[in-house]
Amino acid sequence: MPEPAAWRYQKITKPMFDIPTEDCILAGRVLTMAGDVIEDGFVQIGGGKILAVGPRADMPKGHVTETGGTIMPGMINSHAHLNWDGIHDLARQSMDDPKPMSAFKAAGNMLKSLRAGITMVRDLGFHEMNLYSKQAVEQGIFPGPRLKVCGAAIIQTGGHTYWVCREASGPDEMRRAVREQVKGGADLIKIMACHDTLEFTDAELEAVIDEAHRNRLPVTAHATYDACINRVAKFGVDCIEHGGSMSDETIALLLEKKLPIVTTFAPLVQQSQPEIARKFGIPDWKIEERIKAVADPSRYAGLKKAAEAGVPIVFGTDAGSPAVEHDVIAPELAHMVKVGVCTDNMDALHSITIRAARLSKMDHLIGTLEVGKAADVIVVDGNPDQDLFALERVRTTFVAGKRMHG
Repeated sequence: MPEPAAWRYQKITKPMFDIPTEDCILAGRVLTMAGDVIEDGFVQIGGGKILAVGPRADMPKGHVTETGGTIMPGMINSHAHLNWDGIHDLARQSMDDPKPMSAFKAAGNMLKSLRAGITMVRDLGFHEMNLYSKQAVEQGIFPGPRLKVCGAAIIQTGGHTYWVCREASGPDEMRRAVREQVKGGADLIKIMACHDTLEFTDAELEAVIDEAHRNRLPVTAHATYDACINRVAKFGVDCIEHGGSMSDETIALLLEKKLPIVTTFAPLVQQSQPEIARKFGIPDWKIEERIKAVADPSRYAGLKKAAEAGVPIVFGTDAGSPAVEHDVIAPELAHMVKVGVCTDNMDALHSITIRAARLSKMDHLIGTLEVGKAADVIVVDGNPDQDLFALERVRTTFVAGKRMHG
């Protein structure tokens, strides 16, 4: 697909912030996420790609820049909002923060993501600001992870979080809203399909999905309860965000259409811990509400059943929500295992690597450590397949062979 005009004319020939690729060998324990765990192995990178992976006995002669720890693919956060800081009220930030301040927040959060081992972020909207974050990274103006962006999420007038979305009414206006995001360089279209009882009309839903697909962009839908998930799946969306209660009929529909769910438990998890939540100004009544929600197994029953049936579950945190900063990774993964949407730690790691890469149609390039793929690689102190909280000790982060942290 040709690049949108907004991208063609804004590209520059010489990056302002140019980080050279490294040619080196990383030696240690290797999680390829392609089926192999090499207890004593190596990964050779050069020219921005993975040149060799194997046991240490087969390691070529060369400069070894890292030893020890676990080497694994860079992680992917498939639901984040870089322009939200994870501290302040979302509506206040969305309506009152001047755009320059929001841009600084995104810049800081990209660095925070890199330090946490996140090498790609799927940014699902803060007005249209993520379009500019991606341009800044692509043009070499500011270092950051790979970005997949939706522009502004599209919502019916007055819908859920209307104050940070592109409001539209009627099918023609829905098509116009999609075209605006395409013009800006969006990689996907996000719709706020439902919240409580307010939903798109059939004509609006058909128009927004058709227009996105006509422009060869996937559509992801904020959908949090059974009837809504079922409805958007029937209309042809490509992914479900958050998820929720689901009937057997809905689960069967997701399987038939091969639709993944990006779960986002981190706001619930972080805000249910008083020692964390109070630091971010979460009131006690909200903390108590979150504690009860976390302890209620029925809240996760539909998602667990869907996962057990074979619906792909992909990692996301809704990063930027209060108490969910952009380096909060392990608590989400641990909760995914705890509630049963992932079978074990290794399955959880698949959700943040190869399954996330497949969701964004990037699995030919990233998501596993295999010869020929891009050198999106991290080195972690400890064994994350045994202790997910080892991921809080990321030593080094490479994106396309460029050392972005460590």
